[in-house]
Amino acid sequence: MKFNKLKYAVLFGAVTLVSCNKYLDTAPDNRTEINSVDKVAQLVATAYPEGDYYTFAEAASDNAEDKGSGVGTLSDVSSKPYYWDDVLGADRGSPSNYWNTCYQAISAANQALEAIETNNFGTSALPYKGEALVARAYAHFMLVTFYAKAYVIGGANDSPGVPYVTDPETVVIKQYDRGTVASTYQKIEKDLTDGMALLSASAYKVPKYHFTPAAAHAFAARFFLFKGEWQKVVDHVSLISTENFSSIIRPINGALYDMSSEDFRAAFTRSDQKYNLLIINLYSSYQRLTSPRYGYGETLVKMFGTGTNITGKAFANKILFYTKPSYTTYKYKEYFYVTNQVSNIGITYLMSPALTTDEALMNRAEAYARLGQFDKSLTDINTALAAYVRGYTPSDAATLAKISTYYGITDPKDGLIKLILDTKKAQFLQEGIRWFDILRTRMTVKHNIIDAQGNETFIELKADDNKRVFQIPEEARLSGVPLNPR
Repeated sequence: MKFNKLKYAVLFGAVTLVSCNKYLDTAPDNRTEINSVDKVAQLVATAYPEGDYYTFAEAASDNAEDKGSGVGTLSDVSSKPYYWDDVLGADRGSPSNYWNTCYQAISAANQALEAIETNNFGTSALPYKGEALVARAYAHFMLVTFYAKAYVIGGANDSPGVPYVTDPETVVIKQYDRGTVASTYQKIEKDLTDGMALLSASAYKVPKYHFTPAAAHAFAARFFLFKGEWQKVVDHVSLISTENFSSIIRPINGALYDMSSEDFRAAFTRSDQKYNLLIINLYSSYQRLTSPRYGYGETLVKMFGTGTNITGKAFANKILFYTKPSYTTYKYKEYFYVTNQVSNIGITYLMSPALTTDEALMNRAEAYARLGQFDKSLTDINTALAAYVRGYTPSDAATLAKISTYYGITDPKDGLIKLILDTKKAQFLQEGIRWFDILRTRMTVKHNIIDAQGNETFIELKADDNKRVFQIPEEARLSGVPLNPR
């Protein structure tokens, strides 16, 4: 199935695998007719961003460190975000590439919605309409998260948002307005709410590659966590499954721990695992970034060791390295699609667990803490610790007294949130989620810098620094979209 991407190729500088001549030979509205439910389903399956945000989100966060002059490899996509500098171009792993793939996904969702609107497909098309709406909401949420100022709970949120595109494009260059963060969030919530009411897991052969009700609830929990609507976070997470979360989160301390590294990275992203709720195909070389100068190193690896969490025991996570101090979680199995058999060249891609039961559980634990329901928060965090800590026993469970002593924090809510965020930092290393928590909790990020003589200094990224917002591609100016200030 083909559908027009010329607009996004011009407006947003999209990187594609189609030759320039094919673009030049295609009229702006020369699209395949979507005249059946099957074609709608195929089209909606492409409404997910195929770009990689791991590279720049991890490098910009406190999940990266400078390993020293001459240690590891250097590339703009991983080095510049560490200094919170803009990455030029749209190489894979860059902010511009992710922006492009989000709008390509939105384009697919909009064309599917238009086809459903203009054809009499009946009720059989409703799950795909729901999927298109939720997928559109998801892509816009990821855009506003990375390319606009973070949502402030209780604030005006009147800073520029991102263009919320709801119609298929029929012209080469169209003018767009960024609106505000508040208006972007309002539109996301409407699409999410409207779409969730139509979803059905039974509509798909492999549900984990689509927005099922469970995946949508996990996304909704993340969205409302940003908005500070804590009860909605609790409600959505509680609707993900009727099973106890202890049986559906990642068995880091169980089956995954006992696997070989090869089996582990295959299992981590498989669709038959209960902990994976939404898997997105990413055209990415991220798994090859095993030894960057700025990344997972000697300081960060210590957070998995004995005595570095409230239980006093080590986390059971896989810790691999090629040459110290370059470590990797090795969570992603790389696949290779051959485009030229003679030259043996092609495209690397990963199956990305975009939404998981683990994140949902931790989000609910935080929401409970913020609601003052400390016992329920402790139940959730201890469920997670039991799955993550090697040799965990019931006596290792976190309590408010233990948390207060461990962190030196007297306020139980603050102590619980600190424990939750620290646990997430370790467990979602190299998954980009730490950046979300940095943004919404307004953490200051501190990076070390080691010069050629071995001298170490530090730089900081504070809550209101403009560089917390990644830069929009230069090509967006063609449609009147102003870039982010620097």
